[in-house]
Amino acid sequence: MQHPADVVAFRNETLWSYSRDPVTLQQVHQRRDPPPGYTLRCFVLARLVKLFHVHARFEPSSPPLGDGELRGRLRRLLKCDARAIGPDADRVVFPGFATLQALSVAKERFLKAEAGGAWRSYFQRGHWRMILPFTRSGQAMEATRLLTAVRENRAPVLHVLTFPTLTLNHAVVLISAAENPTRIEFRAYDPNEPEAVLDLVFDRIARSFTLPSTAYFVGGSVNAYEVYCSVFR
Repeated sequence: MQHPADVVAFRNETLWSYSRDPVTLQQVHQRRDPPPGYTLRCFVLARLVKLFHVHARFEPSSPPLGDGELRGRLRRLLKCDARAIGPDADRVVFPGFATLQALSVAKERFLKAEAGGAWRSYFQRGHWRMILPFTRSGQAMEATRLLTAVRENRAPVLHVLTFPTLTLNHAVVLISAAENPTRIEFRAYDPNEPEAVLDLVFDRIARSFTLPSTAYFVGGSVNAYEVYCSVFR
């Protein structure tokens, strides 16, 4: 994957505005007023980006589709299995655009309407995993699997969380990775901040993932696991 060409240009907006309490240094939030119009779709957008990566192809030299045909292509793509990579011959073709970024700028309304509602983020099948303990050995194995998935160009979608606390419950798509003996440095597409690349670090000594401070998270240790990757996730 290449950023920003292979991601959508519009963002998943947050229902809340976040900050750090200057006394307790804990994350605090308050509801945004007026409420934003496109929210709670981080898993929806992460899955959409992955589907375009593994099941779509662009033909910039061909004439673009009309709205009705475009809607049909999008719906066909959304029915594809995000857990498998489609053969080139079966890829859904999107003529008239060179990248997903360009398509999402020109056809933002269509992509938002067709990608799915916020309920898809709530009912993603892999959410059961978050209630089980995350061991350090388990996170080390997960980091190794994710490194392989990135190198195989599978655009893995990662659920990052701080459960049972609710300071973070989010989905990102891994773009690239670099490793050394002490850490793996992943770079990710963030549906909340699509214009920037998110850095996710796995410390091989502590066997722990860390996210930096963002507009919606104060930063620190998180747990993580891949979704849209198996029958149970």
